[in-house]
Amino acid sequence: MAKGLFPWGCLRKPIYIQARFSYIHMKLLFFSWLAVFVGSWIVYVEYSSYTELCRGHECKNAICEKYKKGVIEGSACSSLCEKDTLYLGKCLSAKSNNQVYSGTWGDLDGIVKCQMEEAPHYDLAAELEPRKEATAFDKPTRGTSVEKFKEMVLSHLKAKVGDRANLSDLVSRVLSIADTNKDGHISLPEARSMWALLQLNEFLLAVVLQDREHTPKLLGFCGDLYVMEKVPYSPLYGISLPWVVEVWIPTGVRRSMDQWFTPSWPRKAKISIGLLELVEDVFHGTFGSFLMCDVNAAAGFVGYNDRHDMKLTDARHIVPEATFQAAMRERRCDADEDCLYGADCRTSCDLTKHRCTPEVTRPNLAKACGALKDYILRGVPSDVSEELEKQLYACIALKGSAEQMEMEHSLILNNLKTLLWKKISHTKDS
Repeated sequence: MAKGLFPWGCLRKPIYIQARFSYIHMKLLFFSWLAVFVGSWIVYVEYSSYTELCRGHECKNAICEKYKKGVIEGSACSSLCEKDTLYLGKCLSAKSNNQVYSGTWGDLDGIVKCQMEEAPHYDLAAELEPRKEATAFDKPTRGTSVEKFKEMVLSHLKAKVGDRANLSDLVSRVLSIADTNKDGHISLPEARSMWALLQLNEFLLAVVLQDREHTPKLLGFCGDLYVMEKVPYSPLYGISLPWVVEVWIPTGVRRSMDQWFTPSWPRKAKISIGLLELVEDVFHGTFGSFLMCDVNAAAGFVGYNDRHDMKLTDARHIVPEATFQAAMRERRCDADEDCLYGADCRTSCDLTKHRCTPEVTRPNLAKACGALKDYILRGVPSDVSEELEKQLYACIALKGSAEQMEMEHSLILNNLKTLLWKKISHTKDS
């Protein structure tokens, strides 16, 4: 009997081992296939997102086609379309209809911005101005005199920035920029390029603040493509991580990581003063008032250069106050939550009329202080820590429009700047 059972005992072990090996093999095969599938899916999604967001070659081709037909003109046209000395580099686009690239123009580093075709869209929650199909560059029409074009520009700027701005000087500045060859005359292609650009809030702000030190210089344009001076360091703080890593990091740890690579405190103080000065520039400036509707220091709103001078890098959500108020008066509402533009330009809802009121509930300065709080309080010297924190929280607590509380607004702004300057004025970092 024992002899009869012995061969079966020998056979069972190899069969068991073989079955176990097949199970492990199948398991490894399954997970290998799963890894390949997930990896391929991620590559496909990333590639699809990139090709949707980054359409710079399409933008360049459309602009150059119009230029070669004589429809548009600008200081950057020849370099972009003929000499190939204006080069589009890394894609920085966040939206497909607003193409943003780092670029080089000869010896200059710049940021190239170009508008792409978009279906008509009138959602005030996203934009204060209606998007339209690809710019036709059909205004002004052939036969329009320079005087008529001046009237067009004046009327447009009046609607954008209001009556209180120094409109005559602003019109002169616009016409000077439009005259790209500086021959004292504005051709029809030059006028069409400038008219298309004036429809963009970001370009309008660049023109308004061209003489201010916290605004990157406008280097040139062609049609509604324009080139701005590049800001070397943006955003003020924060590190970029792959989304796979990002989801596993707790919020508190992530906030600490964002501060790891910031400059020394005196340099952060100098940069912070720059943001406070920008608030002054956009509040009741020579060419009107503007509202800052998405002040996020960690999201590329501002940056700084090698001298630690603060520079505005993304002005898409800085909008003319007059335009904002006109749009809000027409917006229907049932609660205050319906009266919001951007991240933090909020008004109240008049429930008797079911219309939004035009005045913002929180001024620019309060938003700027909120954006600076974590940035400037980290590493602050102990002898100013308590006073700086006190002033920042008083600033963040500001309510109502700056016009309604101009005295308090100015006092808090000046006190903050004075406190920071006193602390860093004797240091080499300042």
